[in-house]
Amino acid sequence: MERHYYDEMHAAPDQVRGHYRALAQWLAETPPERVLEKRREADLLFHRVGITFAVYGDAQGVERLIPFDTIPRIIPLAEWELLVKGLTQRVTALNRFLHDIYHGQEILKAGVIPAEQVLTHDAYQVAMLGLDLPNETYSQIAGIDLVRNQDGRWHVLEDNLRTPSGVSYMIENRRMMMRLFPELFASQHVLPVEHYPTMLLETLRAAAPRSRHEPTVVLLTPGPYNSAYFEHAFLAEEMGIELVEGQDLLVKDGFVYMRTTGGPQRVDVIYRRMDDAFLDPLAFRVESLLGVPGLLSAYRAGNVGLANAIGTGVADDKSTYPFVPDMIRFYLGEAPLIENVPTWQCKRPDDLAHVLDNLAELVVKEVQGSGGYGMLIGPAATQAQLEAFRARLQANPSNYIAQPTLALSTCPTFVERGIAPRHVDLRPFVLSGKEVKIVPGGLTRVALKQGSLVVNSSQGGGTKDTWVVD
Repeated sequence: MERHYYDEMHAAPDQVRGHYRALAQWLAETPPERVLEKRREADLLFHRVGITFAVYGDAQGVERLIPFDTIPRIIPLAEWELLVKGLTQRVTALNRFLHDIYHGQEILKAGVIPAEQVLTHDAYQVAMLGLDLPNETYSQIAGIDLVRNQDGRWHVLEDNLRTPSGVSYMIENRRMMMRLFPELFASQHVLPVEHYPTMLLETLRAAAPRSRHEPTVVLLTPGPYNSAYFEHAFLAEEMGIELVEGQDLLVKDGFVYMRTTGGPQRVDVIYRRMDDAFLDPLAFRVESLLGVPGLLSAYRAGNVGLANAIGTGVADDKSTYPFVPDMIRFYLGEAPLIENVPTWQCKRPDDLAHVLDNLAELVVKEVQGSGGYGMLIGPAATQAQLEAFRARLQANPSNYIAQPTLALSTCPTFVERGIAPRHVDLRPFVLSGKEVKIVPGGLTRVALKQGSLVVNSSQGGGTKDTWVVD
C-alpha cells in the first residue's frame, strides 16, 4: 500500500504553497549547473571550517562531513508562533516535573506517573534530592524533535534534555546559505538565528549562584574524540568563553576553579557536554578521567551552576515520553498544544501483545537509545530481523517502546538526479532561564536516501537551513 506524505512545498502537484513561492520561482529561473556548483562550494567550505562529526566504530574513518542540502526548509511565521507556544508549554512542564521529582514528588503521589517509573530509573539521581536550583530550571538547553504527519499536523517525536546537540549546524547552515545565495534572502524576510550564542550565554549566566553578578562560564568537553567536539569548540568561541576539559578544573574549599597561567580563576557556571556518569569520579564512575573530582559537592553547596542539571535524563527517556502530556495537564492545567506520537509501552502486557502482533508495521525503539541505533523499522526489516527483534522484545519488554511508522513530511532536496522529495524532521532549540527563549527555526535533518525515514547523521542523514519567513 502506497503511503501518503505531507509535501511541505506543494499543496497539490501544480500548486506551490504561498511561503514557498519565492523559492520555487528562484529554482525555476536558476540553471541547475549553478546550483550544483554552489553545492560543491559549500562542501569545500565545510571541509575548510572543519564542520564534522565522529561516527564511533566507523571503519572508513572517525571524522565525517554532514551532508548539507542547499534547498532550505521554510516555515511561515504564523505557524512558527504556534510552535513556539507549544514548545514553551512542553519544556516548562518538563522543568516543573524535574523540580517536583527531586522535591515534593506531587505528581507521583497523585498517581499521574507510576512512582517506580521515576524512582527506579537509571537516570534518577538521589544526589539531587532537595537541591534548589536558580529559577527552578533543570534543562537550560532542550532540543525537541518535531515531525509532521500526513495531514500536516506537528507532533513531538522526542525530548532531548541532557546534552542536545546540533545547534552549531543550524548556525553554520544559515551562514553558508547567506554566503552562497544572497539573492534568495533579498527576495523575502527570513528571521535570523545568528543571535543564538548570545541568548545561550545569557541563559547560562542565569544558572549561576545568585550571589555572582558577573559569572564566569566555561564549556566542559570530554575532548576532541567526542562526536560533537566541533560543536563544543564552536559554541565556546561564539560565546567568548573558555573550552575546558576535566583536567583544566579543580575543586578547592567547595568552589570550582579553572587553571590559568595567571593562577586559579573561579568558575560559576559549567555548560557540560558530557553525561552524568563521567562528571565526578568521587560521586559517579570512579574510573572516569573526564570529570572533575569534587564537582558534585560544590554543586550541592550552591557554589557552581551546571547546565544542564544532573539527573535530567529521567525526563527525556523514551519510557517517560508517553507521560509528558499528563505532566502538562498536571502542572499547567492546560491541554498539550503539540501532541505526542501514539506510543505503546512494551512493559505493559496488552501493549506488548499488540506490538508483537503488528511488528512488521511498527517502529520499535530502545527506551534509552539514540542516534537511530537499537531500533527496528518494521516495514523495512527482513523476516530474519523481525524474528530477532521479536526475541529481544520477549526477553526484555520494558526496554522498548513502539510507535506507528511515521509518514514524515517531505521537502525538495538536491539529489544526484536533480530535485526530489526527501523526508525531514525539525529540532528547535529551547533555552530556559529567567524566561523561555527560542530562535526562529532550528535544525532540519533530512533522510537523503530515497524512501528512508531515518534522518540521523550517523545513519546517512543530512541537514538543511530552516527559514521562518514573515
